[in-house]
Amino acid sequence: MRKALSLHRILSGALFLGLTMAAGLASTVSPVQAQQEVSEAGFDRFIAGLWPAAKARGVSRATFDGAFRGVAPDPKIIALTKKQSEFVRPIWDYVEGSVSAQKIERGRQLANQWSKTLDHVERRYGVPRAVVLGVWGMETNFGSFTGSIYVVRALATLAYTGYRGDFFKNELLTALEILEQDHIDRAKMLGSWAGAMGQTQFMPSSFMEYAVDGDGDGTRDIWASVPDALASTAHYLRQKGWQPGLPWGVEVQLPKGFDFRNLRQGFASWSGLGVRRVDGKTMPRAGEASLFLPGGASGPAFLITDNFTVIKAYNSSDAYAMGVAHLGDRLTGGLPIKGIWPKDEPMLSKDQRQELQKRLATLGFYEGEADGMLGSKTREAVRNFQLAANLIPDGYADSALLRELRAAR
Repeated sequence: MRKALSLHRILSGALFLGLTMAAGLASTVSPVQAQQEVSEAGFDRFIAGLWPAAKARGVSRATFDGAFRGVAPDPKIIALTKKQSEFVRPIWDYVEGSVSAQKIERGRQLANQWSKTLDHVERRYGVPRAVVLGVWGMETNFGSFTGSIYVVRALATLAYTGYRGDFFKNELLTALEILEQDHIDRAKMLGSWAGAMGQTQFMPSSFMEYAVDGDGDGTRDIWASVPDALASTAHYLRQKGWQPGLPWGVEVQLPKGFDFRNLRQGFASWSGLGVRRVDGKTMPRAGEASLFLPGGASGPAFLITDNFTVIKAYNSSDAYAMGVAHLGDRLTGGLPIKGIWPKDEPMLSKDQRQELQKRLATLGFYEGEADGMLGSKTREAVRNFQLAANLIPDGYADSALLRELRAAR
């Protein structure tokens, strides 16, 4: 993410895409264990060693010393790196949790309040208000909670422990540049445990590259200015490849006897195969879309476009992107998802998800870490295995699929 992490959305996708930021299952690392990880001598030496790199970026000694004054590593942050609910919770829990009645009511009120700003953002960047509102709602509940952790402390903790290689070290140095350039006061530089900031939950590098002045006051204030936050989100998505006029996707009904080997084609071709929108509207006239079955062949079916992938620049999770898209639709008059999620089926445990990935790798279908996080790479590997095994190629990983893998040779 984030990149903005969606929260998210890291992201993300986010966003976080983005890193976007999320809650999830209980951590496998206790605060005591985490404290041991971050307290093994060297934090002060690590910070001191950053000075040459910070100086090379134009950071003054006064800014550097002021930014780190009183900063100690935060053991709770290490535990939170193990919690990424958009990858380990059932997607239906994640998506349904994003569209609570309270959130929809609040979002619609704010959409009306900021209607003129949203009009301007749509015209300027070509990103529909539904998606901008969806990101805003997913990331910070429409600006109501932007994080309470001092960003420099969060980033320093993550950089010191080597989480995600040099990513957080670079974000930490960029955060110092933001302070040096007086974009925000130290005391107000608050964000998520991963260092995502403001109503957009931008990582420092995303702020520097994508934040814009939406209200014309000469500053880029993603913390307190709603116009700046909305415009910055739209600018981010447009720069990541958003195609104006193309929807993120649509929920569809598949015809009886549908051939699940069909994966990607133009909307007109999908219509020719008997695929229909569940809302009764006509298919988009132009553009291509891929079949997405996040709950398997018997669950809800969607045709998703390249703009769905753009949302994932905020946070790389399919669940996050679905949450953003569906929330935005509901805020702008869209219907609830009509398909039936497979809620009666128990979710694979983390050990089972890791076993699934390892077995896919052994059979040559999956490359990457067996981390138990079932994202798009795992879905593609599952689909390829299903094709080879003469199974319905829906890309869905469940207990039946794991049994097939165990029996495969």
